[in-house]
Amino acid sequence: MSYAIDFGTTNTVITRWNRATQQGEIVALPPFSQILGNNPALIPSLLYVEKANQGQVLLGKQVLNQGRDNPLDSRFFRNFKRGIGAPVQGFLPELDGCAVSFEKLGQWYLQRLIDGIAKQEATDLTALVLTVPVDSFESYRYWLSQTCQDWGIEEIRLLDEPTAAALGYDLGDANQVLVLDFGGGTVDFSWVQLDANQTQSKGGFLLKWGGRLRGNSGDSKPKLAKVIAKAGANLGGSDIDHWIGEYFVKTQGIKISAVVKRLAERLKIALSRQPQAEEVYFDDQTFESYQFSLNREQLAQILTQHQVFARLEALLAQVWQTAQLQGLTPQNLDAVLVVGGTSQLPMIQDWIESQFPKTKIHNHQPFAAIALGALQLYSGKTVQDYLYHSYGVRYWNRRKNRHNWHPIIKSGQPYPMTEAIAITLGASLENQPSIELIIGELGSTAGATEVYFDGNQLMTRVLSHEEFAVHPLNDRDGARQIAQLSPPGKPGGDRLKVEFWVDENRYLRLSVEDLLQQTPLLTNQVVAQLH
Repeated sequence: MSYAIDFGTTNTVITRWNRATQQGEIVALPPFSQILGNNPALIPSLLYVEKANQGQVLLGKQVLNQGRDNPLDSRFFRNFKRGIGAPVQGFLPELDGCAVSFEKLGQWYLQRLIDGIAKQEATDLTALVLTVPVDSFESYRYWLSQTCQDWGIEEIRLLDEPTAAALGYDLGDANQVLVLDFGGGTVDFSWVQLDANQTQSKGGFLLKWGGRLRGNSGDSKPKLAKVIAKAGANLGGSDIDHWIGEYFVKTQGIKISAVVKRLAERLKIALSRQPQAEEVYFDDQTFESYQFSLNREQLAQILTQHQVFARLEALLAQVWQTAQLQGLTPQNLDAVLVVGGTSQLPMIQDWIESQFPKTKIHNHQPFAAIALGALQLYSGKTVQDYLYHSYGVRYWNRRKNRHNWHPIIKSGQPYPMTEAIAITLGASLENQPSIELIIGELGSTAGATEVYFDGNQLMTRVLSHEEFAVHPLNDRDGARQIAQLSPPGKPGGDRLKVEFWVDENRYLRLSVEDLLQQTPLLTNQVVAQLH
C-alpha cells in the first residue's frame, strides 16, 4: 500500500492511495488526529517527551487531550521541524539523561506516525512519499532520508511541497499553475507546467504518468508535469506569532514569554475568522492581568513592519524572472493554487488577490493538496529532478577582508551531470604541504534568510542581497584536505585541477589532479550526498 506524509511545522497530513477508486484519500489516526471545522483530519505537529531514554513520547491530539501543551514545560515541543538541519541548534534540555536535538524530536514524531499507520491499517506499507519545503537545505533532506532507513519500507521518495500541491488540486484542463504554499515554518512558490510536451529543457523537474507507464496496454500518450521555477524562504506562521508577542511587549510593557506567544497564536487564528479578537493573560508572579486585543488592520501593520509583503513580492519576482527565461509571463498562468494555514489570513488573502485575478485563485484545498498530490508519484509517475541550491567553494576576499563563496555548480543544474565543472587552485604560502577546500551549499541571495535563536525561540532574519545563506558540506576535521603536495607548493601558479559533478544518486563527487606532477591525487571521491 502506498502512503504520503506531509510533515508540516504546524500540522501533518497523511494520505493513502486507494487502488479501487484510483484516487488518494486522507488517513485519520484517531489517537493523533483532530478535525476542526471544515478542515480534514490534521495531526498537530506537537510532541511531549515522557521518557527520553526509552523514546516514549506523546504526539498530536494526545498532547492536547492530556493537557501537556504547557509552553513552560521543558518536555513539550512545537515548531521543531524548523530546527532540523539548522546550523544553529540553540538550547535544548537534557531529558532523562539523554541529549535532545531537533533531529531526534523529528525522528520520534515520524516513527510514531509510521507505527500508527501500521497498527491501524493492518497492511504492509510498501511505498511512501515524504514532502519537503522548496527552500530546505540538503541537511534536512539528508536527515529525512537517513531517518527513513530504519522503517523497513521498500521505496521512499521525496517531493517538493509546491509540486505536490499542483498535482493535488484537480483542475482539469489547467496547464500553467502557480502554487503559493504559506505554512507554519516556510513560504514556497512554484510554477508548474502540467501536461507539458516531452522535450526536457535545462533545469526541468519532470513527472511522467499514464498510459504504458502504468502498465496498461493502451497507446495513450504519457502526460508530463514540469517545474518551471521555484523559490522559497524560512518565513511562516510561527514568526508571525513571535511578532504579535513583541507587539504586546511594546504596547503593554510586559515581558515576552512562552505563554504570551501562545496567546498571540490564538489571536492570529481567531483573526482568520473574525475582524477583532481578544485574549486575557494573568501573570502569576505579579498577580496582574492583561487584556490583549488585536484587529486585522493592526496585524496587517505588524506584517508590513516585518517586510512580509515585500519578501513575498521578492520571491514572486524571482519566480517571474526564471519563468521569463523560458518565454513565460504571468499572463500565461491558468491558475493560482493556495496552500498552507498562514495563507488563510485575510491580509495574506488580500495580497494574493492584489497580485492575481480572482477568477484564477483556487483556495479550497489549503491543507490536503500537498499530501494528496504526493501520492501521484505512485500512480505510475517517474521523477527527474534538478538542484535547487547552488554549490560553491570558500575563498578569502581580500577587498572585504573576510571569507566569501564562489559558486561552482549553479542552481537549476539537472543531474546526473554529463560534464564535470573544473577549477584550478594554487598554493598561497611558501612550502605549503597541502591544500584544503571547503565546499558549501549556497542559498539564494534573493530574500535569503538565516536561522537563529532569540532565547529559546527559533527565528529567522533577512540577509542582504550580497550574502549567501550557507551550509558547509565538508567543514570538519579530516574532510577539508583534498591534496598533499609533494614537492610542497609555492605561490604564483596553478597546482591542482579539481573537477566536480553530481551523479544519478545525487552524490557530489570530485577528482583532483596534481598539475606539476601530472598525476591524479583523488578520483571520483564523494564529498556529500545531496539528499
